[in-house]
Amino acid sequence: MKSIFSVLFLFLGFTGLAQEQDSIPRKQIHIKRIQESPKIDGKLNDAAWQDAAIANNFVERLPNNGRPIPDSLSTTVKIVYDDLGIYFGAEMLDPNPSEIRKELTERDGIGNDDFFFILLNGYNDRQQSMQFIVTAAGVQYDAKMTNGSEDSSWNAIWYSDIEINGRGWTAEVFIPYSELRFPEKPVQEWGLQMEREFKRAGTRYSWSPINTAKGSYSIYDGEIHGIKNIETPTRLSIQPYISAYLNNYDGETATTVNGGMDLKYGINDAFTLDMILVPDFGQTKFDESVLNLSAFEVQYDEQRPFFTEGTELFTKGNLFYSRRVGGAPFGSVTLSEEEEMLNFPSSVDLINAFKVSGRTDGGLGVGFFNAITEKTYVTVRNTTTEETRRELIEPFTNYNILVLDQRYGDNSSVSLVNTNTTREGHFRDANATGLYLNHTNKNNTYRYFTGLEGSWVMEDDTKAGLEAAAGLSKISGKNRADLNFQLRTKDYDINDLGYSSATNYVRYQGLYQRRLLQPKGFLNNMYLNFVAVHERRLEPDLHSKLILNFNSSFTTKDFFNFGGGFETTPIGTNDIYEPRVDGLYFKIPAYYDQWLWFNTDFRKKLVVQAVADWYKYDERGRGDLIFDFGPRYRFSDKFKMNLSTNVRLSDKEEGFVKFLEDNILFGQRDRNTIINSLGANYIFNNKMGLNLAFRHYYSEVFYTEFYTLQDDGELSYYGPRNNDFNTTYNSWNVDLRFSWWFAPGSQMTLLYRNGTDSYLGYSHINFRDNFRNLFEQPQVNSLSLRISYYLDYNRVKSWFRSSENPAGEMNGTSYLDSKKRF
Repeated sequence: MKSIFSVLFLFLGFTGLAQEQDSIPRKQIHIKRIQESPKIDGKLNDAAWQDAAIANNFVERLPNNGRPIPDSLSTTVKIVYDDLGIYFGAEMLDPNPSEIRKELTERDGIGNDDFFFILLNGYNDRQQSMQFIVTAAGVQYDAKMTNGSEDSSWNAIWYSDIEINGRGWTAEVFIPYSELRFPEKPVQEWGLQMEREFKRAGTRYSWSPINTAKGSYSIYDGEIHGIKNIETPTRLSIQPYISAYLNNYDGETATTVNGGMDLKYGINDAFTLDMILVPDFGQTKFDESVLNLSAFEVQYDEQRPFFTEGTELFTKGNLFYSRRVGGAPFGSVTLSEEEEMLNFPSSVDLINAFKVSGRTDGGLGVGFFNAITEKTYVTVRNTTTEETRRELIEPFTNYNILVLDQRYGDNSSVSLVNTNTTREGHFRDANATGLYLNHTNKNNTYRYFTGLEGSWVMEDDTKAGLEAAAGLSKISGKNRADLNFQLRTKDYDINDLGYSSATNYVRYQGLYQRRLLQPKGFLNNMYLNFVAVHERRLEPDLHSKLILNFNSSFTTKDFFNFGGGFETTPIGTNDIYEPRVDGLYFKIPAYYDQWLWFNTDFRKKLVVQAVADWYKYDERGRGDLIFDFGPRYRFSDKFKMNLSTNVRLSDKEEGFVKFLEDNILFGQRDRNTIINSLGANYIFNNKMGLNLAFRHYYSEVFYTEFYTLQDDGELSYYGPRNNDFNTTYNSWNVDLRFSWWFAPGSQMTLLYRNGTDSYLGYSHINFRDNFRNLFEQPQVNSLSLRISYYLDYNRVKSWFRSSENPAGEMNGTSYLDSKKRF
């Protein structure tokens, strides 16, 4: 342990060794204030554009980094501003306008499209920007970009239109100040980047040149100057909703009607309050359930919009797993021999939740999250007397997170994160705290990071755990490298509000990467990666595993993507988790894994993706074969379908079965898993679409022999095959959804959902019988309608002004509600 902390402090000290050089020169544009706003119709013929500042001289970013844009694709962007917001008018030449790619997608989707891209950074810190994209089909996409990582769950209210003409296409965009964050001062200086995607050639051009050989995307922002004396608007909006559900399950039909509201309030120019009142998540996507035989729980993706939008601060340090809030209850029930549990809820009810987040002009980000969940009970019945009782398994619970994140330099930060879970009464409470440093030198050639976390779980006793990590990366040039380590003590546990699986280990990892930075020969790009990982158990010390990995990725000039790799654990693995008991371990023989994959040209109507992967173990007859095949066909710019089939065949796999009185039973098993998915989209226009999502998951487990686990990690023969533990699991889900964005920020969704699953105590069942058994199970059939309407304080205020001013003067805020923008 002492040597580990020595390494940690060595990494911390090493951050001062980098040579600090001057910042990258920045491209600038000075824009003018206008008195009369342009009509947002895609036509750049308004008087407001006549004397506008012009941004031009775009430069290719991908694949030929640094090449000037050809005259045939000349791109000019006019930019102006007024009291309401900032306007962009982009003209993008195209030698063949009839071939402009304009596939329709749902909002926040980009398909086979040309598009125009805007990044605005009101604090000009080169780290976090607001991203606005409009495609040549008129579809809007917006996101928050932090150091090159996108959060597309963020939805803004802005206005755009496009026109395809004989010269190419134009995009006209208006972004209200209410959707931006900037300091309250008389003279503004914002970061700006713009890009144009030319899909036919697979090229992308940026206004401010970007050096792909080093650094992150955001450090190359240019600047907007000239914005003066604008007022931070009142940022207050509510989004009331009403939803209705018609549910049928196992022959019983129920109807429910819900209503609630989301609220956003700009506390000041930097900080925003988001609150959800009477939440309703009945239309979230289904989870992709699996048959889990591992020692750890399955970590599912978050599907609820409130918990995905604007969470970039709360994900610092990975201490927050939002599915804990309103997830499965933590409590348990002790049953007597005569009792049975009638129901065990899969989730608890969320009463309300809010979050406050923002960043000061000095670069300090502050985030606070709080949520409260309802009491949850189960019903227990005595099978002899038929009496029932209610048992509390989850009390009122309060969850909160506090984040402080100080940015400095072009791409560096230090962060403090604290999470807390408090349950009413004598239930389990928990706390976790993390401190993180992420430093990049000014030349953007090296990155250093370190982190230290502590966890405290208060139940009968207090259990405290520790995680520490540090690393050094070379992030520039053709040759890149990374060295890092991470350790977790045995009692590290953040599972009340985070997700932690493996503990009690120290891991050392090294990476060397060779990159092709410019197209060469028949290749557009190439990545060759060599990775070595060594992991040991901490208490008591024990070798766990050594992994050697090589993987590669290539893209040809015809945009055919392919690659492959090889991985091995040459001296085998001592698995300390599969026994489910501290101090024991299970020996797994060495494996040799090789794989190949390819994706055909994504610009074509037919796209095919395929993966073939084969594990071979140092044990006779043991191996895994994985095959993944996914064709996608675009019938038109409105209609496309995709199919995915994943097959995994595992022979003579060995793993935990159950606890015996004085030992642990392991089994040798064959496991076959097949996952079929089908997706289809028909998009009527850029505001209305129909989406189908289907998934069938099938997994069967067939045990051939049984063993007991020995203290030295070996298995001792216990008995021959029996059918007691064989399993067949099916999961079936269908979602058919119609969405209509009938006004800015306002949406109507009609959803039909069908789902069922089956868990059988046997395997090797034929196809027909398997599906007959599946559809004999109770099915969920649900039809739901949800309507939400976005109301902005400035728009509502303009309605009253308009009623007082029937002449309809186009001044200030009232213009936001005019037909020119809707």
